[in-house]
Parts: sequence; structure tokens; C-alpha cells
Amino acid sequence: MQKKLHRNIKIIYGLAFFYSFMVIVPVIVPFFMAKGLSLADIFYLQAVFATAIVVFEAPSGYFADVFGRKTALVMGSIIHGLAYLYLNFANDLASLLIFEIMAGIAASLLSGADLALLYDTQKALQDGDDIEHSNAISQLGFFRSSSEGLGALVGGALALWSFEAMVIVQSAAAWMCLILALLVIEPPYKKMKNKTNRLQISAILRHLFMSDPVLRNVVIAIPLYNLATFHVAWLMQPYWAAEGISLSMFGLLWFSQSIVVAAAARFGFVLERRYGAISCLLLMGLLPIFGHFGMAWAQGWSGIVIGLLLFACRGLNQVILVNAMNRRIPSEFRATANSFTSFLFRLAFIVTGPVVGYLAETKGLEMTLNGLGMSSILIFLLVMVPLIQSVKALPQRVAA
Repeated sequence: MQKKLHRNIKIIYGLAFFYSFMVIVPVIVPFFMAKGLSLADIFYLQAVFATAIVVFEAPSGYFADVFGRKTALVMGSIIHGLAYLYLNFANDLASLLIFEIMAGIAASLLSGADLALLYDTQKALQDGDDIEHSNAISQLGFFRSSSEGLGALVGGALALWSFEAMVIVQSAAAWMCLILALLVIEPPYKKMKNKTNRLQISAILRHLFMSDPVLRNVVIAIPLYNLATFHVAWLMQPYWAAEGISLSMFGLLWFSQSIVVAAAARFGFVLERRYGAISCLLLMGLLPIFGHFGMAWAQGWSGIVIGLLLFACRGLNQVILVNAMNRRIPSEFRATANSFTSFLFRLAFIVTGPVVGYLAETKGLEMTLNGLGMSSILIFLLVMVPLIQSVKALPQRVAA
């Protein structure tokens, strides 16, 4: 059993790799525009995708905790594969809406379950100290971001040849997730009982928002700092086009962004141990501010390079904040808690995504990026500052 659980970790990393191997993403805006969609339509599509996740996210995480993480992974992988198979035949807004809904359901089943499996596998192997968990999250983030980078290079090359070939390769990668999900071994963990569902949900929310000020602030910060870097991801490709960058460079540029995320995820804990949590949180809060305003004010390659600051923030968020949350929640509802933060992020995007798309379409990228910079300042003052203050108070509470 121990040998199988050790193999489990590699399988989970492999699953994360193939799920993140998105060859379509580095040219997805030109891909959608080739099918007749405007930039506002594309943001609307992503809002529909987010809505599908909002509807299924919390129930899917709860499903994983009650019926097993492997079951959730297998079901999610099947729907994920079918979604990209269907994309081969989607050629208008209506059919693309169906694709986004299918992809959203799959994402809701897959998100959180892999992280919960990783934590519980390590716990079953008795690798239970904080450093081991931190390294595991760091490795998981590194594999995801490295896969995104490799997928960007492959996707950029395929896009120059044929969008159709690119979608076929994406479909093949999607079905690899199912093969790996079937190989996963479910580690032992305490499952929730169906008879106490209502009580458990209220207990989860109380634990997340009332048990610990640091946990409460982290749960709020994770979705908002995901959002701070997610809007700009959909503006990057039109930003590159506006700066005169050819489509042949899109894959390489997306690869560079993924490498920045991977490096930040890989070395985030090194920075935290060397300079302290407060310094890392301060850096994480300032990066989106400089990134958004820098892209708005700078020209050409300077703006593109400054935009990488936003992806450094994403990498730090993926490891430092996510680990801070998972260290403070029990294993029996870990998947639910991780799905809940994703639920909050998607809910926020449903409200803000179409607005950002409309502004970009009607007012231009410069005004939109300045607006996002102002929102980053507000998030820093209202979310990051309280989180830093709660972390500062930790030694006093421990002493008490």
C-alpha cells in the first residue's frame, strides 16, 4: 500500500500536468475571433464558464469529500475529454456556450480534488510536517505552470499551421487526464456522513470564517488575488496585437508568462522562509498594482515585460496563500474548502468579467488597465492590509 501511495503523488502531478497542458490558451482570443466573436463576446463566454463552475463548484467539492476524490476526478476527466472532443465541431457562439458549460462542470469536479488527494496521500505516508506539505504544493504549482508553458510553445506552433490541428491535440491531452485519474489510489481519510450534511456545511463555513482571523483573511484573499491576475490574462493577447506583435510570437510570450508563474510557485516558500510571511504578502499585494499601471502607461516591449509582474503574483498566490489555508483546515472537508475559494473567485468573475470585456471593447485597453490598477489598490487596502495585520498578531495570540 505504501508503494502505491508513493506512486500516487507522481500520478497526481501527471494529472495536473495534462490538465494544465492547454495548447489552445496562448491563441484562444484569435481562435474565438476566427469564429466571429468579439472581445466582449469572449468575456461573456468566460462568464458563462464561470457560472457553470459557480453552480457546480461547492457541490462537486462536497461530492468529492463524501463519495471520494478519485470518483470526482474520474467523472471530471470524462466530461473534460468530451468537452474538448465537442470543441472540434463548435463553430458559433451558441455551440461554444455548450462547450464552456461542459468545461465548467469538468473544472468544478477536478478543482480541489487533486490538492486534497495530495495532502491526504502525504498524511497517509506520515509525511505530515509543514515543510513536506509546502514542498508538495510548490511542486504541484510548478508542474501546472511548466505544463502551461510547454503547451504554449506547442499551441503557438500549431496555430501557425492550423487551428483544427491544435484542437485535436488539445482533445488528446484532455483524455490523458482520464487515464491518470483511473490509476489514482484513494488514500484513507475521514469522510463526511450524508446524514449530517447541513450541519457539516455550516460547520465548514464557521471554521473558515470564524475560527481563525488569518484563515478568514486568507480565504478572502485567495479568490480576489486570483481575480486580479485573471482579467489581464484575457487582455494579454489583444494587448500584444495592439503592440504589433505577430501571432507567431504568442506561444513564446505565453510560455514566458507560465515560466514566471512556475518560478514564483517553485521559489515562493524559499522567499517566505528567508524574508518572512509579511514581506511576501506585501510583495504579493504590490505586484498587481505595478503590473496593471505599468501595462497601461508603458509602450511596446516595456509594457509586456512589466505585465509579467502579474504572473509572479499568481505563482506566489498559488503556493503561499493556498498552503496557509490548507494548513488550517481538517482533511475531511479540504476539497470542499478549496472548491469554495474557487467558487468565490468564479462568482466574482461573473460580475466583473463582462464589465471588463465591455470596457476593453468600447473604451480601449489603456483605460481598462488603469481601472484594474485602481481595483488592485482597493484590494490591497481592504484585503491584504488586514491579512498582514492578522499575521502580525499571531505571536501575541500564541503567547496568550
